[in-house]
Amino acid sequence: MVFVNQQRVPRKRTYLMCPPEHFGVEYAINPWMDMSVPVDPDLAVKQWDRLRETLVGLGHTVHVLPAQPGLPDMVFAANGAFVVDGTVYGARFKHEQRTAEAAGHRAFYESQGWHFVAPTETNEGEGDFAYVPDAHGGLILAGYGFRTDPAAHAEAQEVLGRPVVSLRLVDPRFYHLDVALAALDDGNIVYFPGAFSVASQRVLAQLFPDAVLADDADVLAFGLNLVSDGYHVVLNSEATGLAHKLAAMGYQPVPVELTEVRKGGGSVKCCIAELRD
Repeated sequence: MVFVNQQRVPRKRTYLMCPPEHFGVEYAINPWMDMSVPVDPDLAVKQWDRLRETLVGLGHTVHVLPAQPGLPDMVFAANGAFVVDGTVYGARFKHEQRTAEAAGHRAFYESQGWHFVAPTETNEGEGDFAYVPDAHGGLILAGYGFRTDPAAHAEAQEVLGRPVVSLRLVDPRFYHLDVALAALDDGNIVYFPGAFSVASQRVLAQLFPDAVLADDADVLAFGLNLVSDGYHVVLNSEATGLAHKLAAMGYQPVPVELTEVRKGGGSVKCCIAELRD
């Protein structure tokens, strides 16, 4: 491991979160969801509150989207839209169980005066889109293979006016891009190569030669489902190995415990949408 003495600079962010007031594993639409494993609802809320307080404590703004009964996965606020430069590309969920979440997200953005564009293609917001503004003039990285239709990548490019790089996900455990790849700052990423097709691995290696490469332990601990402000990296407390790698690269890991929402197949990033004006 190469230790880097580099000054990282945090940038204030604006986020959207939705409390897990109605969270539970009531169906199984990814390999992590097991309806026989109970969720502690009180603990889920406490852990979510700590995550929100952590972000606020780091100087960021957090808006709260009201939870709705009957939508247990609405806590995964990242899936409801993708925002770049004040334009919101809305979500259109693959699974019927989550379809109604999209309307709640749209209502929030429109009530706040954001320019909202309704999708015609199936996509799950920041679950399958990541934005790296200083990489190659500003790139959108987009995953497909399990939830988001590749046609949504072309639609997002037209809506957002940024080049979109399509990346094929091949392991059903890593069904969204945001469990296999994350932006660490405005120009670099961390990712787990094994989540992607061989061709997509080559694309990532060419675009991001200095990327942090995660291993099996990192990704299985949901370590890549993280949020970074360019210096502070908020990540699952179980991802200790990745935390050490990031610290060696000059980032400041901020571990949080999210045992309950992880039962739904998500962690830090799944709970947080970034609002980029």
